[in-house]
Formats: sequence, C-alpha cells, structure tokens
Amino acid sequence: MKYLRFFLMLLYSIGMQSQSPVNKNATPEAKALLAYIYSLEDKIISGQHTYNHQPTEFYDLARSISGKNPAIWGSDFYWSAKEDPGKRVVETAKKMHNNGAIITLMWHVGKPTDDPPFRWKTSTQGELSDAEWQELITPGTNLFKRWEKQVDHVAGYLKELQKANIPILWRPYHEMNGVWFWWGDKKGGKGYAQLWKNLYERLVNHHKLNNLLWVWNANGPRDIPNDQAYDYHHYYPGHEYVDILATDVYHFDYEQKDYQQLLNLANGKPIALGEVGELPKPDILEAQPKWSWFMVWSNWIEKANTKERVQEVYNRAETISRDDLPALFD
Repeated sequence: MKYLRFFLMLLYSIGMQSQSPVNKNATPEAKALLAYIYSLEDKIISGQHTYNHQPTEFYDLARSISGKNPAIWGSDFYWSAKEDPGKRVVETAKKMHNNGAIITLMWHVGKPTDDPPFRWKTSTQGELSDAEWQELITPGTNLFKRWEKQVDHVAGYLKELQKANIPILWRPYHEMNGVWFWWGDKKGGKGYAQLWKNLYERLVNHHKLNNLLWVWNANGPRDIPNDQAYDYHHYYPGHEYVDILATDVYHFDYEQKDYQQLLNLANGKPIALGEVGELPKPDILEAQPKWSWFMVWSNWIEKANTKERVQEVYNRAETISRDDLPALFD
C-alpha cells in the first residue's frame, strides 16, 4: 500500500531537521517514522514480537487478549533450522506493513566462525576468544570476510523491504551489555562499539540500505552471578551511529536508576523498551514516561501477564494501538 507521507513529513519539516536519522541518505519513510517517534511526548506505542516460524501467532494472541491491534509487529532473522526464515520474515513484514503496523526486526545470528543453521547454546550463545574477536573486527582478515558474508545474507532481505518502501526499526546484536551472546560484554572502543560501526558501514555505505532506523538495544543492568548485564555506556558506539536507544526488561526489573541512566546516555534521542516479559504497570509508566514503545516477547504475553494486566496497559489513554496511529500507512 502507498505510504502516506503528508502528515509525518509535515512533522519532519517543521523543526524536526535536528532529529534526522543518522543515515543522511535515509528514505522519506524512515525520516517520517523517526519524526513520529520524536513527536510522541509521553505516549507509548504498543508492540508484540512473534517467532519467525509462527510469524503472526503471538501478535494475534495479543490482539485477542487486549482487544486491540499492537501498533508494532516484531520478528527475528534467527536461522535455527535447515530452512532459512528470511523469505517468510520479509513476506510477513510486508503483510503487516500493509495492515498498518510498524515493523521492527532483530538478528539472533550465530558466531561468524560457524555455518548455518546455528545452534543456540553453542553458537548464538557461544564465545569468541580474544584473538578471534580482534580478527573479527579487523577488515581484510579471514574471519572478517566470513562476517561480511553473514551481513550480506541478511542485507538481501532488508533490501527487499527497502524496495517495498518499508522503514524498519532495526535492532541487531541486542543485549550487548549482557554475558550471554557471542557479541556480549565487549567493552571499549575495540569491543562491541567497533562491531556496531562495522555493521553500520557494511549495511549503509556498502549495501545502501537507507530504510533502517538504528536501534541500539541493551538489557537492563543486573548483577546476577554468571548472568550479569553491565552499565550501558561501556558499549555505546556514539550518537552518530544510533537513532534510538532501547533496553530489554524481564521479571519486572524496571529500575528507576536504569531508566535514568539510559535517558542520560540518550541525551535527547528517543528511548524504548525493545523487549519486555512482564508489561510495565501503569504506575511504572507514569514514573517512566519517556519510553517510545514496548514490545512483549512472543509467548510471554500470556506466560507472564494476566489478561487484566494486558488490557489495563492497552486501555491507557497514553498507549497507542495500530488503529491509533496517525495515518502512518495508507
């Protein structure tokens, strides 16, 4: 369906230039979506993740429970079986976009030392040695070239969405401040920040992907032994590479100090709840009004939330459902 630019491009043109995407060649659709997110003030967009092998199941379940369509549909390019899910993700993203939803996509990718399909524990949650990490982030090395092939593969699917004029809230290599993914807990300029910059360079400057809004998505800090997530700033690549800062919160861990830490790091850029298990209670949302969106993780919509809580959050005047979006899509 044709993208209605007028309302959002009007927002963009009157005072939004300072809030442009970090990609100077961003598509009109990406610019307009970011302008809308900046315009939210204290409202929050509803969202629902669903697994790529069940591409609308949990979105439909969220609608069934809440009585409203989530405004954001999310999924994942994770290749966990012999079948490459990319085609299905693209087809469903197009369908959901045509239905009026905002699209967010992530990438649970296996180690560049491995070939797909990737095993969860040994690859996606595996580890790279210090020597392998240095080879990975160094252009021209064998491991860097293997990594480029991984990126080029997912870029092919993102290009299909760009051709369809679909802007993407793109949140790759998420929860980087945690210890559970191969890209996790790599502090400093030659750590995760360099991986993010290399990915940006490959997708934006090499592949000319201009429909992406770059969502740097951490995890709420925590000090659980062997399951730690550290302060955000150790992994931040800089404002010139990030459009939106997000974090993931499970088990009601909506700490006010963590919210403030992310707000301070964002320094005026939007912040979001990239994934949640338990929906934040209304009093939490009142104390933390700057979240741009929330996205409940797949089956957690019923596994970790009561029907009453889902309805309570969705029925808040400040919560935006798909039908509340201001003519984002036509």
